[in-house]
Order: sequence, then structure tokens, then C-alpha cells
Amino acid sequence: MQKLSEKDIRVLKFGGICAAVILVFIFGSTWLEHWSKVRQEIRRKEAELDVIDVAKAKQAGWMSIVPVFEMPEKEETQKVLFRNKFNEQLKKAGIKSQPLKVVPTGKTLQKGYRLLNVQCTAKCKFTQALDLLARLNENPYLVGVEEFKIKCDKSKPQEVALNLTVSTAVLIR
Repeated sequence: MQKLSEKDIRVLKFGGICAAVILVFIFGSTWLEHWSKVRQEIRRKEAELDVIDVAKAKQAGWMSIVPVFEMPEKEETQKVLFRNKFNEQLKKAGIKSQPLKVVPTGKTLQKGYRLLNVQCTAKCKFTQALDLLARLNENPYLVGVEEFKIKCDKSKPQEVALNLTVSTAVLIR
């Protein structure tokens, strides 16, 4: 190879710069076109969201039907929290129950969590039992109703013996 002159070096540098500018222009224009499409899509979605104007009262109504949930704690803490909230719900419904029994189970929900059952035995009116059942989803520690038994007394049809087992999740660690 022979030595390049100053003029040849300048031409090669200029050619390299021009090639780089062409590549930047090609990829840059493609990127700008894509970006403008994305911005246009964002504006369209925002316009759709602006059309959906939910009144505060309606939104509060929707939020009231969504059950609340608190993350499980360690067993001792969760047991106290769950029993206290469940006792509060029993009092709201006007049900006087025998002391609640904690029944540990071996059922695991997911890795690191297991179920803890609380058993309630009470005598109450039929409507009180249904009120309690309807409001159980307000308990933020409730996972599910495991057992719900009602026995009616033939002489007093409104008086029922209620056996209810509800469960919560506890952290195993």
C-alpha cells in the first residue's frame, strides 16, 4: 500500500463523517417516526380517559364493594388482629357467642403462608346470622368462610344455633 496524501486522508475523513451522518439520519428518522406514533397513541388514550369522568359518589360506591385486605402478619399478631376484628363484627351483628376457638390447620396457601381457623359457636336470631355473613367481607384479615352451619329450634323458629368457622392467612417465618 502506498502512503496516502493529505488530500486523500481528508476525503476519507469526510466520507466517514458523511456515512455516519447518513446512518444517524436513517435510524433517527425511524426513531422519530416511531416516537410520534407513540405520542399520538398516548394523546388518544388520554382523550379516552378524559371521557370517562366518574363522579366521586359513584367511585366511593364502587370502592365500598371491593373487599379490603391487609397483608398477613406472624401467627401471634395475626391471631389477635383477626379475633378482635371478628369479635367486633359479632358485636355489630348483635350476636353473643361463646369464646372463640383458634383451630390451627396444616393447610398452606402459598409458600410462606398457612391458614388459621377461628371457630365461633353462638345462639342468635336468623337475621343476625345473615347480617354477620353479609358483612364478613369487611374484615380485612378474612381469607374465607370454612364452615357455616345453622340449626333451627322448632319451638322458636327465629332462634338459631350458629356454628361458623372463618380463616385467615398467617406468615410462617
